[in-house]
Amino acid sequence: MIVLACDMGGTRIKLGLLKNGKIIAQKLISSYSKEGLKPRLPHLKAAWLELLTEQNIQLKECSGIGMGFPSLVNNRDSIVLDEHGKFSDAVGMDLNTWSDQEFNLPIAIENDARLALIGEWKFGAGKGYNDVVIMTLGTGIGTSAVIEGQVLRGKHFQAGCLGGHLSVNYNGRNCQCGNIGCAEAEASTSRLQEIVKEHPEFQNSLLKNNEIIDYKAVFTLAAKGDKCSKDVLNHTLKVWSTLAVDLIHSYDPEILILHGGIMKSKDVIIPAIQSYVDKHARTPWGSVIVNNGELSDNAALSGCEWLVKEKLKAQ
Repeated sequence: MIVLACDMGGTRIKLGLLKNGKIIAQKLISSYSKEGLKPRLPHLKAAWLELLTEQNIQLKECSGIGMGFPSLVNNRDSIVLDEHGKFSDAVGMDLNTWSDQEFNLPIAIENDARLALIGEWKFGAGKGYNDVVIMTLGTGIGTSAVIEGQVLRGKHFQAGCLGGHLSVNYNGRNCQCGNIGCAEAEASTSRLQEIVKEHPEFQNSLLKNNEIIDYKAVFTLAAKGDKCSKDVLNHTLKVWSTLAVDLIHSYDPEILILHGGIMKSKDVIIPAIQSYVDKHARTPWGSVIVNNGELSDNAALSGCEWLVKEKLKAQ
């Protein structure tokens, strides 16, 4: 079984060919997500055809298309339900017809965090577990859950996906989702610059000299003793740890997988969250394992084959 796969990121689109659970070829193209999805569709097709040619594979040998999308998705009908400033024209777009006309293949679409969880569950850090939760830490905070071997989706397809919008501070920051004190509003890359500049020690901080204020800078300068960076980092770790406990109480996992580019600092993040979880999570049966994802940026891509197989079984 060969599957055409893509992970629609806000900055880059990852494309690949999957076979027997492995990525046999892949490439990156720019997203230009502010311009919409429709202008990118010809580029997706061209990139996939190029990969097929390079691998000496005929399109007729492929079984379907798997796509991870950065918002809520009706996976049953392959329809994008919502958008947050990325590929805004995708909502309600008829991608089934596009896939059929351009490739003569079925298409299966899923929320990107949920698809990353599927990838890790089947091929990465969650392999061998039936109860798994993921937290993807980055521009926002994505979450998803597998409970007793079943991917949690819900009637309106948003079950498990909105963990980043659980409140961790009812007196906190307003979030773009409409809620107050969401984990994403309190500790994500999209709000980091605002959080740092509001700190009373910012004017005396080495962060002030950084053209780009990101978590890499915060982790680096915190290790050097910069007070603003240390305070922001401690706040961030508490927010993520609080959310981890909330997810554990909600979904009863055996393992919590942490994912995203920020996990380059896993040696700091994982011990902090594991310690907090061990102390505060109510799990009389034992301890939830907190671990780093094994598939890095390819987790969602890796999940596409399982997604297509699920689609084909339902037809």
